[in-house]
Amino acid sequence: MNKGHLIKSVDPGSIAEALELEPGDILLTIDGEEIEDIFDYEYKINSESVTAVVRKTNGEEWELDIENDYQDLGLTFENGLMSDYRTCRNKCIFCFIDQMPPGMRETLYFKDDDSRLSFLQGNYITLTNMQDRDIERIIRFKLAPINISVQTMNPQLRCRMLNNRFAGEALKKIDRLFEAGIPMNGQIVLCKGVNDKEELERSIRELSAYIPCMESVSVVPVGLSKYRDGLYPLEPFTPEEAGEVIDCIENWQKRLFEKHGTHFIHASDEFYILAGRPLPEAERYDGYLQLENGVGMLRLMTDEIEEALAGREDDGEKEELSIATGLLAYPFIKEYVAQICRRFPGRNVHVYPIVNQFFGEKITVAGLITGKDLIGQLKGRVLGNRLLLPSVMFRSGEEVFLDDVTRGQVQNALQVRVDIVKSSGYDFVEAVLHPVKIEPPEHGKYELAAGADMPDGAMRGMEEKNE
Repeated sequence: MNKGHLIKSVDPGSIAEALELEPGDILLTIDGEEIEDIFDYEYKINSESVTAVVRKTNGEEWELDIENDYQDLGLTFENGLMSDYRTCRNKCIFCFIDQMPPGMRETLYFKDDDSRLSFLQGNYITLTNMQDRDIERIIRFKLAPINISVQTMNPQLRCRMLNNRFAGEALKKIDRLFEAGIPMNGQIVLCKGVNDKEELERSIRELSAYIPCMESVSVVPVGLSKYRDGLYPLEPFTPEEAGEVIDCIENWQKRLFEKHGTHFIHASDEFYILAGRPLPEAERYDGYLQLENGVGMLRLMTDEIEEALAGREDDGEKEELSIATGLLAYPFIKEYVAQICRRFPGRNVHVYPIVNQFFGEKITVAGLITGKDLIGQLKGRVLGNRLLLPSVMFRSGEEVFLDDVTRGQVQNALQVRVDIVKSSGYDFVEAVLHPVKIEPPEHGKYELAAGADMPDGAMRGMEEKNE
């Protein structure tokens, strides 16, 4: 029996509402064919007219001849993907999920490697979970861009890094996507002594052959939590080694820009901070294609804050407030606050760096700070009228930290109002100057955790798709 796809909601004023479709109804077929997933659905309704079969909540089956003229029907389904999610078959030596402590909520341990989520949520995938048919569908549906966790272009090394004997062969799928003109982005999670130095040079050289379809490649340092017993022995990069990585990448940027007009390969902000190097100028980020991997977000935020402050004069208001962030962004947040306070001297802002005791002190990004660490380290501190926290600390669309502590519990424990600040520099300036309207947080483009510590989109969006 065709189970179909349960309709969760119907948009007001939509074609579906005019057809008297309702939440709880089940879409069975379109043009006589069952629907495989959301991309299959979108492809089928992109037509002048369709014939849909729907099972109503009372068990009746309606056959509907719909003149939609390429318009969306206005349906949202209970399962956003309209399909089961594909779990990761690899055992990557750098996987952050394997470094999670026990006892957290179940959804945080889910490993995805689903190519469809690359298009829906921007996740990076290894290609090892894809069959020829999946590649053919991408080409047929013209889906783009696809985000690929490359790690290395050495097939044998890739097999060892992913602990999958087919991982090297999977690289050939890039050739098919390139031949079909499908836009791509790449990611290299750099592991000291594994895929760096000569291997990194090789990967950049071979990936650059796919320009312009391969639009950008990010290089991010592996994230290492304190829960690594029994895992592959990896060590963090030293400042000197981070500088070597930057030198390699910047040399390639010069060569590739001269040849192709694109810088193409980008080191994450974390490498520049670790090496003590100044951030690249905005032009070198080629339009910020790799923000979700921690590439250029601090440069963009710096520029946005300068723009937000330009031409503004002191309003004479006075307020004492506080901001908490991760160790990685702390020096930058402190400088941003100093700029604001020079322009608005009535604001007295305390900036507190939070040491990640939950995952270990090597994890320095704001997106992996827990509520318990926050409470423990801010208890007794001067917090003022408000405590500002970046939205990346919270579960997407909610007010819950990774350890299930809520915004309300932090407020009660610290006896201070907590404002959740959206990602941009403009939002940051406004949040310092004025109380933030209380609303559910949303993950934004400055999610430091996404690239540096959680490769392959390991946590990004994964809880939403498992609800």
